[in-house]
Amino acid sequence: MNIIELHESAWQQLAARREQLPHALLLSGQRGIGKFDLARRFAESLLCEDLGDGSRACGACPACGWLAQGNHPDLRVLQPNALVEGEVTEAGDGEEAGKKKASLQITIDQVRALDEFLHVGTHRQRARVVLLNPAEAMNRATANAILKSLEEPIAGTLFILISSEPSRLLPTIRSRCQSIPVQVPARATASEWLRQAGVSDGEQSLALAGGSPLLALELGGKNERILLDALIAQVSRGRDLEPLAAAAILDKTVKAEKRPAPLKRTVDWVQKWLFDLTLASAGLPPRYFLAQASLLQRLAKATDARKLLAFNRKAIQYKAQCEQPVNSRLFLEEFFLNYAKLF
Repeated sequence: MNIIELHESAWQQLAARREQLPHALLLSGQRGIGKFDLARRFAESLLCEDLGDGSRACGACPACGWLAQGNHPDLRVLQPNALVEGEVTEAGDGEEAGKKKASLQITIDQVRALDEFLHVGTHRQRARVVLLNPAEAMNRATANAILKSLEEPIAGTLFILISSEPSRLLPTIRSRCQSIPVQVPARATASEWLRQAGVSDGEQSLALAGGSPLLALELGGKNERILLDALIAQVSRGRDLEPLAAAAILDKTVKAEKRPAPLKRTVDWVQKWLFDLTLASAGLPPRYFLAQASLLQRLAKATDARKLLAFNRKAIQYKAQCEQPVNSRLFLEEFFLNYAKLF
């Protein structure tokens, strides 16, 4: 099962726009459901020179060959360097101290580099496509530069913005895009997709991922589980938690991470844990941490809904903070000190 079959409804909406392309599309939906892969497939179908069944790229023409090699002259992908490089370098002691962190933003320089691409003719007399992923990673200067391109559209050029948090985009950008919401796949469809991908505990992984199959697939990998398991080991201690020691342990894990934004992903897991803990305090089953249901019930008896709701609001602030440059050790110390007060 491929990404198009996983999102058949959204694909039909995209295919319906082939004959009269807008100048910008906004694909939005929950993180980890495959929006970027779907957008990439659509871009490939626009550039393909011998479309196959279902408006899908043939995979055999010269254009598809260039796409497979990642060097089609009429496609540009703008992503934060941290996503492109697959890691965020942490500055440390010794020779690592001078290293620059890979950017978590789409920068103005990346947009300026599009100038020549946008103002010369297409190489194969077909569409010209720009993918921005994730669109909310644009800073203010980048967003204003993109807005100028959207306000003065160039014939034959399609911008596809992919976003998990469309509310963070400038309203003027959203208003100039045709919106295509990408829904979370049905549980049965996502479970089958994971089974075919070789995930043995699909139901639990899918629950942890909030129904997002690509995120659930990542959870089957060693790296993501190391971060998650380290967090669970600490937050599950409840009143026995030693905040400063917990912060030191998790900080070491965060700095050893090779994937982008480990602190932000940690806070994402924290929010899910707090949500399940709040459910447990009301006598309800967990939504995400199915394997920890009995543990959550025990922890919930040592706190109350009022404290949990207040800390859930605090976690929203933590998420905003960790998107800025912060000292991860101090950040985690503050979190664990406040978390311990729940019990």
